[in-house]
Amino acid sequence: MNTKKIWIFSLYTLVFLNLFFFTALISYQITVSGEKVSVPDLLGKTVDEAKKKLTEKKLTLVQSGVRLHERWEQGKIISQDPPSDSKVKINHQIKVILSAGKEKVSVPNLVGEKLQKVNSILDESGLKQGKISQVHSPRYPAGEIIAQHPSALEEIGKNTRVSLLVSQGEREKTYLMPDLIGKKAEHVIMRLKEMEFSVGNLRYSYYPGLQSGVIINQSPSPGSQIQKQSLITLEVSK
Repeated sequence: MNTKKIWIFSLYTLVFLNLFFFTALISYQITVSGEKVSVPDLLGKTVDEAKKKLTEKKLTLVQSGVRLHERWEQGKIISQDPPSDSKVKINHQIKVILSAGKEKVSVPNLVGEKLQKVNSILDESGLKQGKISQVHSPRYPAGEIIAQHPSALEEIGKNTRVSLLVSQGEREKTYLMPDLIGKKAEHVIMRLKEMEFSVGNLRYSYYPGLQSGVIINQSPSPGSQIQKQSLITLEVSK
């Protein structure tokens, strides 16, 4: 075989190999471009979290909008297209919409309002009643709001719950029950009424060797803590 024939053979061989590799490359690209993957669930994810999950699937993210949302906080994904578990070709663009957070409303001033009125005030403001705590207060009548959280005029998300501290009124004073046994019932009862205590019941019993009208038993017992609305029962000799 002369030099010219060798050169022509080599040229044809080189062209053939180039065509072979070119065809193989085209076939590979067609195969790869036709490969499909499952779209991951991106709801509630941040953009960075979503991009990481999509990169693993050879997909890309495109932000297509922002809108208010009651559930997801600002910056979280609230919608995606195509939806999760859809089958798409690799390099497909996944469009997402981000949360702008909840609609903001101004907290009304509830301090000094009656608890019965609070629900309607909160409803009108787009808010809800939260936890209620109670405490005695000499300044606020029973049933009035003493404090609130969040504070009045604060801007918060719509439908947020507002916690309340409610007055139980002034704490009534307590007294020590004196020992009344052996004392004249008439004088004791008069004195108790002067001090605005209530004698709830009088019982009369025979007691040998004791003149009538003397206290022989009492309830509450001596030394007990009592308040002015506490009922006092006396057993008196007859």
